[in-house]
Amino acid sequence: MKRLALLLIIAASVAQPLAAQNTTLPPIEKVKNFLPHMTRPDVESLLTRSDMVIIPVASLEQHGTHLPIGTDYLNGVERAKLVAQRVDVLVAPILLPGQSPYHMEFAGTVTLPSSLIQEVYVEAAKSLTRHGFKRFLILNAHGGNRAITTFIVDRINQETGGIAVDLGAVLGPFTDREPASALPRPAQPVFDRHGGTSETSNSLYLIPQLVDLDGVTAAELTLPPHMERMLPEVVAGDPTALVVFLAEGLKDEATGKGTSAAQMSTTGVWGVRDPAEATLERGRVSAESFVDAAAAFIERWNELRPPGTG
Repeated sequence: MKRLALLLIIAASVAQPLAAQNTTLPPIEKVKNFLPHMTRPDVESLLTRSDMVIIPVASLEQHGTHLPIGTDYLNGVERAKLVAQRVDVLVAPILLPGQSPYHMEFAGTVTLPSSLIQEVYVEAAKSLTRHGFKRFLILNAHGGNRAITTFIVDRINQETGGIAVDLGAVLGPFTDREPASALPRPAQPVFDRHGGTSETSNSLYLIPQLVDLDGVTAAELTLPPHMERMLPEVVAGDPTALVVFLAEGLKDEATGKGTSAAQMSTTGVWGVRDPAEATLERGRVSAESFVDAAAAFIERWNELRPPGTG
């Protein structure tokens, strides 16, 4: 009996690791040049071909009732992955959260101070520089990180051995704007920003399994009166009106401006156009345009400064 019990214990101990492999989660497929998936030899091999890194700067924040909290992070990383399939460049996601205090009244949002975000990315750049990566493409995937991204780029250039650029800011000369302009638009321009048709379209293409169009709830907006009066000019494309509007809109409740997401929108979507009007085709065109432009910029940079020089 003792021998039988011992055999059963041994069999159970062997079976447990095997059973643990039978997970109900979807399998993870290795993606080329995506740092979390790479082994050390993979990284060393890439360094023989490229010294360039894409680092998405994103957020964890509410996106209405139909998009995931990780929309900005996930879409930014997916775009970076697509670029890395076209040209050799490391994709190194560092942080999920960004600066999103104006979404904090909605459950799930995580926000960090701008100073902390900068420190994390600069320290990450120092780590990667030590291993041999020299050039950094900082990909801002969340509008609220725009100033932070600019500062991260400058700090990498001023404080480390790395060379950084804001990827979104350098793509203009490489971007073909015709395909996007040919996409369907509403008969009359309408206010359509955070969580609206653009982000929903991008998500339908990049992370379709996480989009719940059946969960779309129409947003009711309540803007401060002076912003409400300004809105037609913003929608019409007046650049000065847009700058002034955004300088005040979507700000932390603690500022007293009355313009946090929850103070202006019943659902967290900042717009009046129905997000259900989003299309996968619009998302595809946007993603492919970005990837084409990013790949062209990287190839041009490699011409100007071949990997391994300097």
